[in-house]
Amino acid sequence: MPPSSLEMALPRPCGIAGGIEICITFPTEYVKTQLQLDERSAKPIYKGPIHCVKLTVKDHGVRGLYRGLSPLLYGSIPKAAVRFGANEYFKNQWRDRHNGTLSKTGSLFCGLGAGVSEAILAVTPMETVKVKFINDQTSKNPKFKGFSHGIREIVKEQGLRGTYQGLTATIMKQGSNQAIRFFVMDSLREWYRGGDPNKYINPLITALFGGFAGACSVFGNTPLDVVKTRMQGLEASKYKNTMDCIVKIWKYEGAKAFYKGTVPRLSRVCLDVAIVFVIYDEIVKILNKAWPEKSS
Repeated sequence: MPPSSLEMALPRPCGIAGGIEICITFPTEYVKTQLQLDERSAKPIYKGPIHCVKLTVKDHGVRGLYRGLSPLLYGSIPKAAVRFGANEYFKNQWRDRHNGTLSKTGSLFCGLGAGVSEAILAVTPMETVKVKFINDQTSKNPKFKGFSHGIREIVKEQGLRGTYQGLTATIMKQGSNQAIRFFVMDSLREWYRGGDPNKYINPLITALFGGFAGACSVFGNTPLDVVKTRMQGLEASKYKNTMDCIVKIWKYEGAKAFYKGTVPRLSRVCLDVAIVFVIYDEIVKILNKAWPEKSS
């Protein structure tokens, strides 16, 4: 089966798996985003993740914990398509230039390329709309009545650029996300197989590797996630650019502010990465059996 056909067959199941995972874990994403938007200098509303959940349910009911779900749900398939498609493309290009081998450095850069690609083509508008929806719920005068209405209002007030706020920060975040995740996954697979590329990896092992890779990315780039969230919120205009946002967070809130929302983000990302990599690997196994590569 040609690589392009394989790449085209993978994104939809991965996207569906990601969509199911998002529906299950979205409250943690909601809490993470609210904590990251909550500024100490402006008398923060929330004392921690549990307090955020309690206040949200009290003021908006359980449904309030799912505010901003729709943008992530709609974007799950295109995000998976770009992420895994770009990663496979860059890996093929790297192997073509390095005698068919993929080094640790190559794995890192291919993951970086996948992350940058998904940030530009799928993630930034999806994340910008999500953050604005979540932010809107706790504003004094909420104005978004639903997904379609919210999109229209954002475009009406800010143009299409309004859906691309925080692009630089998102590129930095997604680039480092996928660089870390694919590097860790490729390294763990190689270690487990012990030099035998055909050695079977149990889905449970893949899930454990994926969860660990997700945790590595959380601890490695949560500061970038905080900056991205601030740049995409309803008060993003207070920041001149990404660097100005970093400086102001450091100046007015201190270093700890760069790790706001780490706990809820950790729980969601570990499950997300574990599920998606298991689905990805299992589909690759099925497709490779259905369309075995012809020996030259």
